[in-house]
Amino acid sequence: DVGVNSALQEMAAHPRFLAKKVRPGTANMVMEPAMTEEEVLRALAAGAEVARLIKEEKGLVLAIGEMGIGNTTAATALLCAVTGTSPSAVTGFGTGIDAETRKRKIAVIEKALARHLPACAGNPLSILQTLGGLEIAAMTGCMLQAAALGMSVLIDGLICTSAALIACAMEPLVRHYLIPSHLSQEPGHQAMLAHLQMKPLLHLDMRLGEGSGAVLALPIVEAACRLLTEMATFAEAGVSDRE
Repeated sequence: DVGVNSALQEMAAHPRFLAKKVRPGTANMVMEPAMTEEEVLRALAAGAEVARLIKEEKGLVLAIGEMGIGNTTAATALLCAVTGTSPSAVTGFGTGIDAETRKRKIAVIEKALARHLPACAGNPLSILQTLGGLEIAAMTGCMLQAAALGMSVLIDGLICTSAALIACAMEPLVRHYLIPSHLSQEPGHQAMLAHLQMKPLLHLDMRLGEGSGAVLALPIVEAACRLLTEMATFAEAGVSDRE
């Protein structure tokens, strides 16, 4: 937890739960920066800590996802800020809003970009701070740290890929450690993967994120690793020539 707007005392007692709340909810990016500089750095550090913990447990691959409210708006704003794409071209329907609500969503993104982009264009950390979310910052930090530790990362849908977009803008070499799990229904997700020059493993028209696509793709990655490391070649297996 880096930003859930709740005390969540019952969750804090779970042995696998990391209570790293930076603040209760990301700020309104239309009115002010989504996070202060201190807050975005704390969220990045929280995500990096997760990668270090998994590495200490001998983990090799991270499957990353998130839970957040309204974060398709923030993710799309990040996409537009990094790539220069028009909000009207890549803004989707999120969890199922209607056409009129989508128009308001586009207007919100346009207002946020007009407010912050002149000062932060070309600076991925500033873009994340002003337009992102605490959960997106945490995932960004996790990806950066995982790559530094030599771990592979299965990225999920639109929100998670927006973190990958920022992580790769900060350090392009991170891209080589990322595996895109699936292509979601959100138009912005396809634009993000195209910008990163990535091809997703699965095309299931998924809308829900929360790591679901990353987990579904994990057995494919495991199977590929086993084929490379455990399957015998024809010569090793003593298979005869076709003659």
